[in-house]
Amino acid sequence: MKNNSLNRRGFIKSSVCGAIGTVSVPAFITSCSPSKKDADTQFKDIELPELTGFAPDGKPLKAGLVGCGGRGTGAACDFVAAGNGLTITALGDVFDDKLTICRQELRSKGIEVPDENCFVGFDAYQKVIDSGVDVVLLCTPPVFRPMHFDYAIEKGKHCFIEKPCAVDPTGARRMLVSAKHADAKQLSVISGTIRRSQKDCLETYRRVAGGAIGEIVSAHVIHHGGTLWHVKRKPGWNDMEYMLHNWVNFCWISGDLLLEQFIHEIDLMTLFMGDRHPDKALATGGRLRRVTGDVYDFYSIEYIYDNGIRTHCTSRQISGCDNEHRVLVYGTKGYTNCFDKIFNLDGTVAWEYPYPKKDDADQSMAVPNPFVEEHVRLVTAIRNNQPVNDTEIHVQSVLMGIMGRMSAYTGKFVTWDEVMASNMKLGPETYAFGPVPGIQEIVPLPGIAVDE
Repeated sequence: MKNNSLNRRGFIKSSVCGAIGTVSVPAFITSCSPSKKDADTQFKDIELPELTGFAPDGKPLKAGLVGCGGRGTGAACDFVAAGNGLTITALGDVFDDKLTICRQELRSKGIEVPDENCFVGFDAYQKVIDSGVDVVLLCTPPVFRPMHFDYAIEKGKHCFIEKPCAVDPTGARRMLVSAKHADAKQLSVISGTIRRSQKDCLETYRRVAGGAIGEIVSAHVIHHGGTLWHVKRKPGWNDMEYMLHNWVNFCWISGDLLLEQFIHEIDLMTLFMGDRHPDKALATGGRLRRVTGDVYDFYSIEYIYDNGIRTHCTSRQISGCDNEHRVLVYGTKGYTNCFDKIFNLDGTVAWEYPYPKKDDADQSMAVPNPFVEEHVRLVTAIRNNQPVNDTEIHVQSVLMGIMGRMSAYTGKFVTWDEVMASNMKLGPETYAFGPVPGIQEIVPLPGIAVDE
């Protein structure tokens, strides 16, 4: 039997950053411990974004959408819903049919994008960014995000960057470099890590950061759901055309399910643990039900931190199974579901988010749509001339997902330092329709195969 295992050195290389240049680990990636102040006095010390549900009026803002699939179309609608004087004036996608469907959806909402501002092809992102927009919504499959973000920042555009922002360490570092350039230009950037724009999650976090569950000791995270969509190859499609139509099932385009979907849970867990990163990860995973591509459909990861804390995260995308979605962070005095409840150690509820009823006079604790709220935050920052940029913490969550994927694919421990130093770059060197050499529909197998 042929040994189909993956050599760990193929994923982890020692030289740092290559042509991008060396990037020091940002300050947010250092460990930090929760404060030991009294919880009641600490609540008011936690700075959180103000979630208002609607941006303040101000100068009109034109946005261009890059990536016209379902999520991109939704982001465009959410941007327009975020306040007055907001519109979409340019669209770009590799595929004409995706752009046409998006354009029709926007037209149904009263948004008409002229023919001359609709661009198709691998260079469509440049044409959208150069079309006179103020804001760029970057919503293509994530392999393209670093390249698109780099160009948008170079051209001085504010950005919404959908999650995940990279699929490999090289792309993640490129995002960090562009983020520093955005800061220098006082540009605002908001990411699609949705829970950081969700009011009930943030209010729960505020209390946990204030000491409501004591010192953090562990976390247990589960996202078990059904199988995602897939597209079978059609006659006449070249490699690139097939892979892009079927992008969620190819690691080089999507980053595998840990990045494409599970990043939300990784990011929420990380928020509640004080935005510290793990020292290393050990993961298992595999594939039982997917019928196309090369990614896994289940994972189990243990993250190990420098202070001895261990967290366990599992994700699965297989239909016909019992499903569960849970993010639990445990402390010395209690635990939280990270969404809207804090529990005592005996399981009784210590605090619960006070959702108002629709007919309540006081709606101050109502939870605005977080998908719209991401854009409210972006528009507010632009109009108030108070730049925000959350790219670095987005990158941290992406790198944690990459750690888990690398460990599962190789069957080896993977450290944070190895990920930060890795020159791994997934996918072809150039993007064009035609053959995609060196990328096959072969599922990674860890360890050593047993010869028959």
